[in-house]
Amino acid sequence: MQTDKNTWFNALKRWASTLKRDVYAVWLAGRDPRTPTLAKVIAIFTAAYALSPIDLIPDFIPVLGYLDDMVIVPFGILLVIRLIPGSLLSEFRAKAQQSQPLSVSYVAAAVIVAVWMLCAVILGVAVLR
Repeated sequence: MQTDKNTWFNALKRWASTLKRDVYAVWLAGRDPRTPTLAKVIAIFTAAYALSPIDLIPDFIPVLGYLDDMVIVPFGILLVIRLIPGSLLSEFRAKAQQSQPLSVSYVAAAVIVAVWMLCAVILGVAVLR
């Protein structure tokens, strides 16, 4: 029984490592001129969201706080991976594997804060009418 837990845990660690590498590869794709435009736009937003210290739905909200991270980031990465030509994606993954991890994106955090503020203003205007 213990072996099954270790196998599951090791698989989860490999998946997390792959996801981290792919976030960085997606960030690289967003900055490369050879990446198709649609993939580039989705790549930039996905990587910015993944690296932002602030979530669209805060983590302290039960279930939903973590659900957004478990859905938005993997879906965005998967979509970008589907839109990038295979040879180009292999190059980005190789660079991501060899490079240092990215630091936290404060610009992305500012965008998320701005979205929250806009939502608060819209909600405030709707309530006061």
